Amino acid sequence: MANQQLSHVVFFTLKTPTPENIQAMVAACHKYLKNHPGVVAFFAGTLAAEYARPVNDRAFHVCLNVVFDSRASHDIYQTAPDHIKFIEENRDGWAQVRVFDADVTS
Repeated sequence: MANQQLSHVVFFTLKTPTPENIQAMVAACHKYLKNHPGVVAFFAGTLAAEYARPVNDRAFHVCLNVVFDSRASHDIYQTAPDHIKFIEENRDGWAQVRVFDADVTS
């Protein structure tokens, strides 16, 4: 398929979702996960609270969305030192992590 990429979307639910903890988690995403080889798009942010339609899943505090140029780039990212450090420094604050990986095209 032409221009096939991998979208890696992660939803973090925090154990203690204070505004400070939520912003610290977003900052950690930007610090450790943004600048990896093969990243073609990077986004990290918070639940858009005003969207409360019946179809909206609101069971998270922070969303990470990284699009990689290939599955190979994603696989390298998974074992990259910055990715590992991100997990080590933040996992104790997570109540739940949901990961959605999808093949996407542009």
